[in-house]
Amino acid sequence: MPYSIVNFNEVEFHKDKRLDAEHYHPYHLENLRKFENKSQSLSEFIMHITGGATPLGAEYPEEGIPFLRVQNIMPNYISESDIKYLSSSQNQEILRSQLKKDDVLLTITGVSYGKSAVVTDEFIGANINQHSVKITVKNISPYFLSTFLNCKYGYSQSTKHIVGVTRPALDYSAIKSFLIPDLDRNFQEIIASYCCQAEKSREDSKQCYNEAQTLLLTELGLADWQPKHRPHFFKRFSVTERAKRIDADYFQPKYDEIINAIKNYPDGWDNLENLVTFKKCTEVGSGEYLEAGIPFVRVSNLDPFEITKEKYISEELYAELTEHQPKQGEILLSKDATPGIAHYLREQPNKMIPAGGILRLKSKTDKIGNEYLTLLLNSILTQEQINRDVGGSVILHWRPDQVAGTIIPILHQEKQAGIEQKVIESFNGRRRAKDLLEHAKRAVEIAIEQDEQTAIDWLESVSEVPDI
Repeated sequence: MPYSIVNFNEVEFHKDKRLDAEHYHPYHLENLRKFENKSQSLSEFIMHITGGATPLGAEYPEEGIPFLRVQNIMPNYISESDIKYLSSSQNQEILRSQLKKDDVLLTITGVSYGKSAVVTDEFIGANINQHSVKITVKNISPYFLSTFLNCKYGYSQSTKHIVGVTRPALDYSAIKSFLIPDLDRNFQEIIASYCCQAEKSREDSKQCYNEAQTLLLTELGLADWQPKHRPHFFKRFSVTERAKRIDADYFQPKYDEIINAIKNYPDGWDNLENLVTFKKCTEVGSGEYLEAGIPFVRVSNLDPFEITKEKYISEELYAELTEHQPKQGEILLSKDATPGIAHYLREQPNKMIPAGGILRLKSKTDKIGNEYLTLLLNSILTQEQINRDVGGSVILHWRPDQVAGTIIPILHQEKQAGIEQKVIESFNGRRRAKDLLEHAKRAVEIAIEQDEQTAIDWLESVSEVPDI
């Protein structure tokens, strides 16, 4: 069993009021010993620190000011997956936490504490909720600070200072007391250049993906199409009888425009059920959640580009549920809460169990490619069909029969190939961005364990150092 022997005069009782063993775990103490004699407290680099808040009775509009939650703040980047928005009046309530360029964000509560990212141009003016803080820094590269906070030596300090059981949290005094290694400013700028290059790769990836979407919509004659809600229109009673629906929103003409564009496509179309097989995933119950183990993937963890980790289950429970382990070549598709998020498993996935709100799709025809199908499922073509099917529901639930009945345009193979090439380029760009951030993080660890030049040499051995 790991243990630490700490002299009473070394106990930080007067500062942190901590006497619990976890605070003095040998892992944390050993990590700090590697650089504490050549470090400064984070307070020396802070101009301002403040937490966010959620406006009272917040009802998120479909567009507005981005409102970042912990699932949007990832290690060294901000994810747009399932992003929420605030109105101008809601934002006025929490102006103190409005973001500026180069602010450093840090998540401070729950199992997702200790993640850090830098605010880029895209998120200037955005806001954060109460589960994160923003730090305006001085005399340090914000990208270096964020990278350090994400590496094992920074994250170890978050874990060391976390308090609480039901809702673990970091307070401001603990954050300010974090030790930051004194590393050369030139080295900090090299780390920053990796982070900026990763940011550019993500932007290029997004552009490629948008181009793929445009190719799809252009082929169907919908490149400039915008859904318009009509306050009044007419439908024959026989149409409502066939649909077995009488709610007006279901018959909005905008849905007919989408359906007609697909069904009139000269190369043909088909229902999703004729193109793939479906497997429903499972639920385990919140009582089975652990802080570490095998990832239990919920809808909130699903994204077209990545799968995040938040909840875990035991190896023993996983062994009972292995039939639900996704396989390479499958598409994970959400049907509840936020229906219509599709993620293609291009590579053999690690161990995981998806939740019951997720379906596993496997192709059973060569008429349609997986990359193309995944892009289409994430497109406005599918999303509008979902909006029609689940409209009016308090809790969104896309029934399996509705999923099966989704209509899919079958583009010519050459056109599918062109779209898939753009999707693959987008995927490669995101993978490059991820590699750059991992390399930057590891370089900071090497600089702490050895020195800056050794870290730079390692960076040059694994990838080209971007221009500063």
